[in-house]
Amino acid sequence: MHYSVLLNESIAALAIKADGIYVDGTFGRGGHSRQILAGLTTGKLIAFDRDLEAIEYAKVHFKAEIESGKLILVHAPFSTMAHALTELGFAGKVDGVLLDLGVSSPQLDVAERGFSFMKDGPLDMRMDQTKGLSAEDILINYDAEELAHIFREYGEEKHAWRIAQAIKAALAKGDILDRTLKLASLIEKTIGKKEKKHPATRCFQALRICVNAELDEVSTTLNDAFEVLKPSGHLAVISFHSLEDRIVKQFMTKLVKGEDKKLPRGMPILEEFVPKAKWCVKQGKASSKELEENVRSRSAILRAVERL
Repeated sequence: MHYSVLLNESIAALAIKADGIYVDGTFGRGGHSRQILAGLTTGKLIAFDRDLEAIEYAKVHFKAEIESGKLILVHAPFSTMAHALTELGFAGKVDGVLLDLGVSSPQLDVAERGFSFMKDGPLDMRMDQTKGLSAEDILINYDAEELAHIFREYGEEKHAWRIAQAIKAALAKGDILDRTLKLASLIEKTIGKKEKKHPATRCFQALRICVNAELDEVSTTLNDAFEVLKPSGHLAVISFHSLEDRIVKQFMTKLVKGEDKKLPRGMPILEEFVPKAKWCVKQGKASSKELEENVRSRSAILRAVERL
């Protein structure tokens, strides 16, 4: 079952207007989009997704909304938002942008996509399977130092070097690491099981982030998403791990409070900061009811600002 994380909270943060223009940066299976569309009469929703399966799903299940022009689909990553909205004539006219930075449930649940260490599938992990290197390609083509850097930086994995060496040793020996369970098993053998989380959790997260350039996508998109808003427009972002959330929090805090510059004592402030935004939601978490229904919501954080 597909479960839209922080659904009610994120829609509330957008403060939907019936005639507004809205953007859903990650359509997925349309849970958030459906709620936005329900609040629109003459308004429009532009929905992005780089996953072709999500686009095909939308064409079938949101056919009426697409044909009426209420929903405009864009098969592209949300980092192309500024260009696409300029082309469509909506730049600077948008009432709200929602970015759900997580991997969708169908991507995790379908073994063939290669995102999960709990299901056997090809070691792919590409959100857009029409382009780019797969996770398997990265294991083969990157050296041990590069792999360790990925695991350390994107997964905060303290055994990054040992795991990277074990992967390269296995490949050098002729082992084929082309399946998710093969890689998960190798990681578990290398570092053992010392905590509740599966030992492969952090490395799989790191590979997924690398394969899809997720942190670069987030950094690029936040600024563009804010710039396409009109005054009083809302930007709402749901993140799922500390690396993403740190980027989102720092970006929004800078809009609200400005740069955190440490000036020497007695130094005059030459320029007064003018806030560009105000907080709508500083740190939203899933309700206890949602946590009971969907364990994947436990790490989700919602932050939202209104453009001044």
